[in-house]
Amino acid sequence: MVQCEMCGKDVASPSRVKIEGAELDVCDECTDFGTEVRTEESASTSTKYSTSSSSSGSSDSGSSGTSGSSGSSSRPRNDMFDEMDELAQDYDDRIRNARESRSLSQEDLARELNLKASLIRKLERGDTLPSDDVQTKLERELDISLNAGGTDTDEEWDGGSSSGDYTLGDVVKRKD
Repeated sequence: MVQCEMCGKDVASPSRVKIEGAELDVCDECTDFGTEVRTEESASTSTKYSTSSSSSGSSDSGSSGTSGSSGSSSRPRNDMFDEMDELAQDYDDRIRNARESRSLSQEDLARELNLKASLIRKLERGDTLPSDDVQTKLERELDISLNAGGTDTDEEWDGGSSSGDYTLGDVVKRKD
């Protein structure tokens, strides 16, 4: 038996559903939260990405090119989020601490950056996320980094254990 990746219920045959861009194996009750993913098993779609049915054709192209070209099909696809920097969870504290260490008021910082003081207040409270432009201005002016990478204070969720102690339902809050 498999666990539903939304609620954790044991399911004999889960349905593959796309929920907010993620494909999950869920129980019948949780299928309403997304759209069912249909897998096509026709020859035309499988030959485009398959390495098993067209291995003789790919070995010819692999021998004429570099050996890395045949391995590139096994690489995961790049998506736009791979190249984006993740905003640090404590961005609000970083902004406030850097501003205070320079003895600037919120109004002074806003004036320096040509922003509204209310935006600085919202950023320091964590009420709003900085746009890319505002983030760049803050990082330059305060000489800080608001990205998640490279600091010791960042904590990553380890995803629980493979025994199924955690499910997506344990982490996500549902809208009622």
